[in-house]
Amino acid sequence: MFFSVVIPTYNRKPILEKCLKALELQQFDAGAIAGYEVVVVDDGSTDGTVDWLQTNASIFPHVRLFQQDHQGPAAARNLGVEKASGDTIIFIDSDLVVTEGFLQAHAEGLQRGQRSAVSGQPLKQTQNFPTPHSLLPTPVFTYGRVINTANFDDPTAEPYKLTDFSAAYFATGNVAIARTWLEKAGLFDTRFQLYGWEDLELGVRLKQLGLTLIKCPDAVGYHWHPPFALSQLPNLIDKEIERGKMGVLFYQKHPTWNVRLMIQMTWLHRLLWGILSIGGRLNERTMAPFLQWLIDQGKTQLALEVARIFLNWYNVQGIYEAYAKMQQKP
Repeated sequence: MFFSVVIPTYNRKPILEKCLKALELQQFDAGAIAGYEVVVVDDGSTDGTVDWLQTNASIFPHVRLFQQDHQGPAAARNLGVEKASGDTIIFIDSDLVVTEGFLQAHAEGLQRGQRSAVSGQPLKQTQNFPTPHSLLPTPVFTYGRVINTANFDDPTAEPYKLTDFSAAYFATGNVAIARTWLEKAGLFDTRFQLYGWEDLELGVRLKQLGLTLIKCPDAVGYHWHPPFALSQLPNLIDKEIERGKMGVLFYQKHPTWNVRLMIQMTWLHRLLWGILSIGGRLNERTMAPFLQWLIDQGKTQLALEVARIFLNWYNVQGIYEAYAKMQQKP
């Protein structure tokens, strides 16, 4: 297999450098992997990302750079798939730093899934899926481990934590899949221009095609984010409101109870976060002194987890406001 690592990026030059350097250090079995490329799609960055990549092209021989106006990660990933040369696509984010065995681990996971596929049991044919079985790759994809870290100098030093666990079926932070299945599913919906849900929505369509998730914990990526500070709260609140709006779009496309649970559009979530935030009274203003105290104690991750109480409240409020507006439209 030939891997195309597709990376959308927007104003993340410092951590992107670490991301790309790690990808240049990959060690793999040539019998399993024919080669790889790194397809970087710049989504209209204004921090000099493009100039920096063009100036340092010799340092990153595997990188192919493409550009688009700022349209969001869904459109950027679609462009990356369109321009990719590989038969297998790996999606990661531009703030992810991987280990040297990252590609090899995904290759072994895909091969393991292929071996375990039940022979002689063809996929169901549907009107949207007319391709002969013999021409299709095995319906599996791998999902690697993502470890969150605020350690910029040495991101791969962070241990795995319970808060790093993810039950997502398909998330583009660290996933490998045959290009054919992405094309069959229709790629990402570019209407998801705000924050959130474009990858999980594609995952619903992939599940409808019968793809099996293969957990691949050895394909480790370290997701860097700056240490939590109170100054980040306005942006985090905006993201939660955007995530609510995109969640309603997700539900419009797939009006199921499972999607309602994912996006938190249930009476239970409304009650839960309403009680925990005391109807929104525990918020970025009233909680600021306590959060700052935790930060001063060096407990930035705990401070962020506490802040999620009112961040989830903003998210649920955003969902129901967007849903009400959707219902008002003719």
